[in-house]
Amino acid sequence: MAVADPECGISNGADSASPFSDIIELNVGGQVYVTRHTTLIVVPDSLLWNMFSKKTPTELARDSKGRFFLDRDGFLFRYILDYLRDLNLVLPDYFPEKSRLQREAEFFKLRELSKLLSPKMSKDNSITDEICQSDSEEPSAPPLLGPDASRTLSVTSAAHSPSLESKKSGYITVGYRGSYTIGRDIQTDAKFRRVARITVCGKTSLAKEVFGDTLNESRDPDRPPERYTSRYYLKYNFLEQAFDKLSEFGFHMVACSSAGTCAYSSSDPNEDKIWTSYTEYVFCRE
Repeated sequence: MAVADPECGISNGADSASPFSDIIELNVGGQVYVTRHTTLIVVPDSLLWNMFSKKTPTELARDSKGRFFLDRDGFLFRYILDYLRDLNLVLPDYFPEKSRLQREAEFFKLRELSKLLSPKMSKDNSITDEICQSDSEEPSAPPLLGPDASRTLSVTSAAHSPSLESKKSGYITVGYRGSYTIGRDIQTDAKFRRVARITVCGKTSLAKEVFGDTLNESRDPDRPPERYTSRYYLKYNFLEQAFDKLSEFGFHMVACSSAGTCAYSSSDPNEDKIWTSYTEYVFCRE
């Protein structure tokens, strides 16, 4: 019979000699993960193997709810955990965080994963990010002969140019809800624009390309790169910073709209007038 583990596992039915439960709850940088104890110790001499096979539960850090705590990148840890489950690396088609994930692999002492993520050197000694080849990739075409050969090769090389592929056309909408107060006395200074959150809507791959690690994906973490989302938001509250990033990646504003309301916080005539607004800016890259 499985026995409930007071140390924060859910059952202890796998290895009676282990002080850890079969099911382990982790808090990694604020992100909660639930996995098996055997998954965490699958790679000998790794950091997690050392934590969960050489130490006892009382020696490890906990959060307020008793989950084992790791002060690392919670978003990237999902790929660490996926690798531990079957020792196979699978990343999204558009994944700009390879160097950061390699750093996490090195921290967790996962040497094979770190090797898979390290940049490969091509025959001409240039660095390529290719990790593995897709099974669906079509074989290369045979050499062409005749007057159309040079034109066809030019088109083909342009289609596979990384610089062109990275400049996909599309739209990104940036929105924010802000507020400011103005006193009844017109001489009173306005407390201007308190931005609670800047939202990002559009194709996932475009949003990640432009905003990178400043994009908070916690509300929609597993969205495929070619799908659209309206649940991302930025980790900072400066609109101009977002505009600078969009301009840097070739986007320009094509439209904007705003709506607002005005209210008093109470019936006191001396109270400040509170304005709230929601504004969206539409950016395009052609």
